[in-house]
Amino acid sequence: MSEDVKAKLIEYRDSIDNIDAALIYMLSERFKVTEKVGLFKKEYDLPPADPRREQKQISRLRDLAKSAKLDPDFSEKFINFVIDEVIRNHEKIRKG
Repeated sequence: MSEDVKAKLIEYRDSIDNIDAALIYMLSERFKVTEKVGLFKKEYDLPPADPRREQKQISRLRDLAKSAKLDPDFSEKFINFVIDEVIRNHEKIRKG
């Protein structure tokens, strides 16, 4: 592999690493907020899940994925994973 090819590959991988780091920090911020939501729901005796809200989010993110030229099925799988984790966290908070 030539030095030019190696350098380009390193450049791409550095960019991927930066994007991955940003994703982790964004997810961290998201979960900090959803923890506050879980505490709020516990205080007001609201259910951990909100299927209507979740469905609206899935639909909204599928539309965003299409406009971003990202596979909407992938975006739905991803947000479902996140939603499932949020609900699990809300259930833990509810139980104390």
